[in-house]
Amino acid sequence: MTTIPTTPSSQDTDRPGPGLRRHVGLIVLGSLAFGLVAALLLAAAPFIRPGEGEVTGAVLLGFGLGWAVLAVLTIRFTDQPQRWAAVPAVVLGLGGLLLVVFGSPLQEVLNWVWPPVVLVTAIWMAIRVHAQLRSRSGRWLLYPVIALLAVASIGGGYETVMEAVDTRAHPMAGQLVDVGGHRLHLSCTGTGSPTVVLEPGGGEMSAVLGWIEPAVAADTRVCVYDRAGRGWSEPAGAPQDATQIATDLHTLLQRGGADGPYVLAGHSFGGLYAQTFAALYPDEVAGMVLIDSTAPSSTTEPSAAFAAAGDSYNPMGRVSALVSASARLGVGRLYGQFDYDTLPPDSQAQARASVAKGGQLGSTVEEYLLANSSMEQAGTLVSFADKPLVVLEAGSGSASDWPAKQAAMASLSTNSSHRVVDGATHASLVSDEADAAATTQAILDVVTAVRTTAPLPGAG
Repeated sequence: MTTIPTTPSSQDTDRPGPGLRRHVGLIVLGSLAFGLVAALLLAAAPFIRPGEGEVTGAVLLGFGLGWAVLAVLTIRFTDQPQRWAAVPAVVLGLGGLLLVVFGSPLQEVLNWVWPPVVLVTAIWMAIRVHAQLRSRSGRWLLYPVIALLAVASIGGGYETVMEAVDTRAHPMAGQLVDVGGHRLHLSCTGTGSPTVVLEPGGGEMSAVLGWIEPAVAADTRVCVYDRAGRGWSEPAGAPQDATQIATDLHTLLQRGGADGPYVLAGHSFGGLYAQTFAALYPDEVAGMVLIDSTAPSSTTEPSAAFAAAGDSYNPMGRVSALVSASARLGVGRLYGQFDYDTLPPDSQAQARASVAKGGQLGSTVEEYLLANSSMEQAGTLVSFADKPLVVLEAGSGSASDWPAKQAAMASLSTNSSHRVVDGATHASLVSDEADAAATTQAILDVVTAVRTTAPLPGAG
């Protein structure tokens, strides 16, 4: 009797069989899961430096290991060997290893090389899967992953090109100043004393102050700057709580030639940093404007975030690095196109270009993670004596306890004015032309009070 050989169908390949020989779909699933877990564990590993380049490299290494496991297990345990998986294992693994070793300097080069290489690799992978993998469940698992790789490569290539275009279209005003391990952007315009220092709100950069800066510069010297990782400023290695931000700002002003005395004007979270600066350097601060500022905390117990900030192992820095890496794929640029539309045209374009950068998203995440610490540190300013202080409050959109918190900050000085801007929102006090005019006027009122030593209008 003659036996006619048969070819297994795609349905047969997923039926239970001896050992793992026919369970290709399970091997694909396990390999992808292994790669994801390996990526997360390597990104969190203490021997990986917490910079964006190094953490990104650790993630790529983990994913590369996942593809290597897929190649090895399918060759060893199935009748459908997927030798092609060794290619993405090498591409991702080699790129990851280089980033782990050399860090961010090499990342600037790989930003140009990586997108086309990964796109070509993804297309080739899809072709090989179609030709060699008969498991229907395996294909369903791999095709979305390969598609995600292709989309990421296109987004990464687009973001790299657009950042280069932005750099040429929006040249930096001012200077970069080394404040100890990283450089911060500082731009000062106008003449006169005191020097006004503007602090943008949480997650923001100097460009959002486009209505206020030139208006103040018409009367006195005004300086804007970008906190670490924002705008043109470089990222910092240390956690950026209020004390660190205020310390770096002091160094920036001293080394950047911006002499005091200072009038500090801080919006939202920027108010926390202004108050911390005033607590640390009281003899250099002559006046202050708190623009719908976040209120400080009076607690005397260090928060969990504060304890983490002082630890040599910085998990927040790693989270920040991962978020920064996602922005390299164009995530921030997509968001930025729907914001900042009420700013002056030049400021609008600069803000949108800045928010698209990786450091912007990463530093914003870290800023909010350290919010409790920053509020506690701002609370060390218990008195502003009789120095001129204006507290501006948005007239709409605030929580029920917000007015009481603003009034409490106004009580820091015996020469203060608590002003409510009717119809203004938290954001519009800097972003809307009319509401920003009220902010500018408050700053100029404090400048005049410093110059003349007269009480503030409406003080009491």
